[in-house]
Amino acid sequence: MCGRFANAVPPAVLAEHFKLASEANYHVSWNIAPSNKICSITANEQGLRSLRTQRWGLTPSWSNKMISNARGETVALKPLFSAAFKARRCIIPASGFYEWKIEGKLKLPFYMSFKLGNPMALAGIWETWGDTESCCIITTSPNSLMEPIHDRMPVILDAENWEQWLSHEERSVENLLPLILPHDAETMQAWAVSRDVNKVGVRDDAGLIREVKV
Repeated sequence: MCGRFANAVPPAVLAEHFKLASEANYHVSWNIAPSNKICSITANEQGLRSLRTQRWGLTPSWSNKMISNARGETVALKPLFSAAFKARRCIIPASGFYEWKIEGKLKLPFYMSFKLGNPMALAGIWETWGDTESCCIITTSPNSLMEPIHDRMPVILDAENWEQWLSHEERSVENLLPLILPHDAETMQAWAVSRDVNKVGVRDDAGLIREVKV
């Protein structure tokens, strides 16, 4: 799963990295949790990309469930996700994400990011219910970096796949499922961080991603 992530990318840097058609405007955060308002990237029918504000926790119009993650193995099959997977896909930008490793009775948080420091493009789907747009992150099996930490990780899209993922014309499950893969572990890094990351709504600063000894 993906239980928490950070988006501390400066808006101007994010707009350039993802080639957005308009300026990005949002508050950076190092401690984003389910139910928080986040920014996601979608494209219009002409392929122009822009940011929109959505709640992290997908809620289809016919359900009162709020789901923060969707398993890539079943996202095209489950009624909760299948319609959005075919027609409403998004990219959720992140500077990194957190996951918890269980050691005995302890749950130790780790932070994962790209070695080069560039933003991550987490694969997502979104829905509208009334005036609220909501989204969730698609997850997959872990790569070799994640395996010692957790048995799931978010799907991270490479730049050459962004256009296809966001395309309004692409509705073929057979073409989309091959994009749902563990990311190359060689491009990523991970380290243990403070358990202060558990303090949602209390602490939100760059110190949360500082490496600590375990």
